[in-house]
Amino acid sequence: MNALADGYDSALFDLDGVIYLGPYAIDGVAEALDELRSRGVHLGFVTNNAARTPETVAGHLTELGIRATAADVVNSTQATLRMLAKELPEGATVLAVGTDALREQLREAGYTLVDGIGPLPEAVVQGYSPTIAWEKLEEAALAVQRGSVWYGTNPDMTRPSDRGIVPGLGSQLAVVRACVDVEPRIAGKPFRPLLDETVRRLDAKKPIFVGDRTDTDILGANVVGMDSLFVFTGAHGKADLADAAPDARPTYIGYDTTALLEPPREAVYRGRGFACGYQEVDIADDAAFLSTAPVTRDEQLDALWAGLQARWRFEVDISAVLNSLDLLR
Repeated sequence: MNALADGYDSALFDLDGVIYLGPYAIDGVAEALDELRSRGVHLGFVTNNAARTPETVAGHLTELGIRATAADVVNSTQATLRMLAKELPEGATVLAVGTDALREQLREAGYTLVDGIGPLPEAVVQGYSPTIAWEKLEEAALAVQRGSVWYGTNPDMTRPSDRGIVPGLGSQLAVVRACVDVEPRIAGKPFRPLLDETVRRLDAKKPIFVGDRTDTDILGANVVGMDSLFVFTGAHGKADLADAAPDARPTYIGYDTTALLEPPREAVYRGRGFACGYQEVDIADDAAFLSTAPVTRDEQLDALWAGLQARWRFEVDISAVLNSLDLLR
């Protein structure tokens, strides 16, 4: 049977939780990406994180043994810049609330950067920073209150790291949002601008998106009509999949990126439940139960995929199935 990737000309990857966790590459990723390239699949790295430039991200990937150039990386700042170009006058004044990388990209795009609200900037652009100063958030709130147009590069409330789950830009946006009565204009997933920018830059004809979050990666792929692969190496897990709304459900699941080199999972309805591989889930009294005993991780992924079909198609309780899958987070 053909590998999942054989049906696509491009594979687009989220970074945090899919390719790496902080300073460490996820096991097997570099080898999987090399194999995908050898099969003629074009690779792109897509990140909501605006804390670093594409050049810096490509350098980090290279340090981890993953071949990449800046042209392979698309971040939410680049998508935000396209939004700004359509909505702000050339050379507009901008209060940048984020890292030096955010400021650098805004300056290179021709915007005039200011440090506060005197005079009032035409826009506030907020991107993730792990060392954000509280007074910067205050200045952003005051500027938006006075009429500056507010942009956020992405909505991620959390981000995975090698130490665990930590606050993301969404949490920093929420600090400002508590002080204003408007919502930020957002370029990153799950909104269209970032994935549209990626497809445009990489000239992808039939891409698949690989992500670890249902609320940004998978939802974003569905928004633009792109197939998706959910992996378990990052922020979300089996319970998030079970609770996912219809527009946040993936086309496929796999433990990690190597799933692109394997046949896709398929679940079949058999009258009283679903089967995937040799694993079977039966439905009775509005609940689903495993009628097999999955031992290996792949068997548990098969069982989960069967259970998810029961949950998504018939809205039954699959907690018993989830509780049996101890190798999946």
